[in-house]
Amino acid sequence: MTAFLGPDVRDLGAAYIDPSARIFGDVEIQAEASIWCNVVVRAESDRVVIGPRANIQDFVMIHVGSGTGTIIGADCSITHHVTLHGCTIGQACLIGIGATIMDGCQIGEGSIVAGGTFLKEGTIIPPNSIVMGAPGAVTKTRDNTVANRLNAFLYLKNAQGYAVGDFRVWSKAAFRAEMATERNRLLSEQS
Repeated sequence: MTAFLGPDVRDLGAAYIDPSARIFGDVEIQAEASIWCNVVVRAESDRVVIGPRANIQDFVMIHVGSGTGTIIGADCSITHHVTLHGCTIGQACLIGIGATIMDGCQIGEGSIVAGGTFLKEGTIIPPNSIVMGAPGAVTKTRDNTVANRLNAFLYLKNAQGYAVGDFRVWSKAAFRAEMATERNRLLSEQS
């Protein structure tokens, strides 16, 4: 079984797309992104762009708004059961389980949106924010870039394993060593 990819979907190579994913319309999936189990992406009237190394986890729904596409930056983690609707997610963001981000919202790079958060239409979140609540609001300012990029790396490695039938990458000592090396690389890159 293969994933359903509509005729307008552009997979720019080396992306992992789970066979249960359903992707329709004007969708661009950039290199090393991963689309996990039961994800639905619909882009009938605008476009969706999923940036490099972004991971779209199980049961995520991505749709476009009325006059707004959905853009997801590089190294983002869109976690389980999130709804993204016509919004822009900056680079190296983590969107927590069950969050909903509505039309015209913009999430600044290096941010975390906590699980269960609801962001109403047009909300602008500055870079390096931690956002919580319904409606969501910034509760702290902190650069989360390294932690968020490390989470994206974790999913990149998992996707590479899944692509070859290895569903236990995270349990291996070699993987833990690779994560430590990547963490040190990201920290040195920031200094």
